[in-house]
Amino acid sequence: MVERIGEYTLDQLIDLITDEVLRRYGRASCEVCTSCDGNCVVHSPEAARAMLNAGADRLSARLGVGNVASDLARYIDHTLLKPDATEEQVRRLCAEAKQYRFAAVCVNPTWVALCRELLAGSDVAVCTVVGFPLGATLTEVKAYETERSIAHGAREIDMVINIGRLKSKQYAAVAEDIAAVVQVAHRQGAIVKVIIEAALLTDEEKVEACVLAKAAGADYVKTSTGFGPGGATVEDVALMRRVVGGEVGVKAAGGIRTAEVAWQMIAAGATRIGASAGVKIVTESGSASAQVAHPSHQKEALYE
Repeated sequence: MVERIGEYTLDQLIDLITDEVLRRYGRASCEVCTSCDGNCVVHSPEAARAMLNAGADRLSARLGVGNVASDLARYIDHTLLKPDATEEQVRRLCAEAKQYRFAAVCVNPTWVALCRELLAGSDVAVCTVVGFPLGATLTEVKAYETERSIAHGAREIDMVINIGRLKSKQYAAVAEDIAAVVQVAHRQGAIVKVIIEAALLTDEEKVEACVLAKAAGADYVKTSTGFGPGGATVEDVALMRRVVGGEVGVKAAGGIRTAEVAWQMIAAGATRIGASAGVKIVTESGSASAQVAHPSHQKEALYE
């Protein structure tokens, strides 16, 4: 049976929305450099603060972070998603998160229970990934993985969209896949970020993915896993923001290593930014570069 929404089938509605978005907004034209030139957030705390001033709700850093200014720490997702991450590294990740009072740690599901135990009594949340990194897991398995991850202590779920179904234009299947995770998560007070792996998609498919994620009730759309063929670009972030509007967050992930690139993502509409390759938000509160205006001027953020 063909699913209909009003006078349109789901496929027709997605096509109409995609055509309208691309016709009205097109694409951004700037390019993003992802190589570190020494002007990264490690050495430029003023850039990180500027991201927060701009409206960022979360930053992210990886294992081995150094001294972090107290005004930045609460915006950071401290991330470790490497397949060979050891228990010792996870324990260190949590210790650093508690020490610097980061917002969350982001780990693979196998470490969620340990992180909950290590972070008990702190304000640090636990984030994990579902259907990661390929997105081709069965919907019922994603829903179950979400349920079990939350039961083990996760409060944020980053799920990967079913990329193959999307590219096959099987929109109902994609929407159901996202909705299954969202329903389980929201029922238990957790939030969901939908990773679309933009580097594998055409512009039309990026629009379709964002429309479906928003319709399914996702809290964020996210550019990439960090394990795909490419990371975040200004063009993709801008396009995603245009599609989801102001109600849904946009998380720019992968290859963000300099303040310049982070600023470009923020200007394009990102509300979280990070780098699965490892972005360290390392600063010293009393450094000269910390003499920066505090939260009031710009808008959005940094991530994994």
